[in-house]
Amino acid sequence: MDTLLDELIAIVAYRHADHLMPVLVGYLATIVLLIKLGGRQWSLIYVALIPFVNWSFGWAPNWQLPFAPEFGFNPVTVVTGLVLVVRDFAQQEMQHRVLIAMAIGVAWSFYYANPSIAIASAAAFAIAELLDWVLFTFTRFRLSTRVMLSSLFAAPLDTTVFLFGAGFLTLPNWIMSVFGKLLGAAVVSAMVRAHEQKTAVAPDTPPHP
Repeated sequence: MDTLLDELIAIVAYRHADHLMPVLVGYLATIVLLIKLGGRQWSLIYVALIPFVNWSFGWAPNWQLPFAPEFGFNPVTVVTGLVLVVRDFAQQEMQHRVLIAMAIGVAWSFYYANPSIAIASAAAFAIAELLDWVLFTFTRFRLSTRVMLSSLFAAPLDTTVFLFGAGFLTLPNWIMSVFGKLLGAAVVSAMVRAHEQKTAVAPDTPPHP
């Protein structure tokens, strides 16, 4: 039980255990603000995914392709692609007020990133999320198509900015990271498309989490 509790504290207070109380207060303030702005399930999931993703990179194994060992693949990149998708669903709840949620996400991303790459992480998050918002807002395709289209453009940009800023930009790293993110987006897009066809609801109705 103590080990599980320590692990939960490590997830939430990523920098140091002494940060636990301020971080919890920050999350409580975030939840209250999002609800007041019209956010519901997806908006809360969107913000909660940020610490989960950063924590996951600390323990998830880096898989090496046996026929091309330079192409390492971290399975958590699939989840990072889902952050872009969940942002789209959060926009369905909050409309353009999702920009405030995105700003909050940038701040949390800066906190949870390793100090040496915090600026690269926050900048990549901000640029990719803003591009995702533009594409999702100004295209008029059905929801499943917009989910995939916005990720198709935002994921490569996010990956490029982050890897360049962190000093890890190599072709194998870029390819595998983008592949993982788009894989997650493709799975969710297919699920949303099936939901649209099965229920014959308006294309802009997001599925329930």
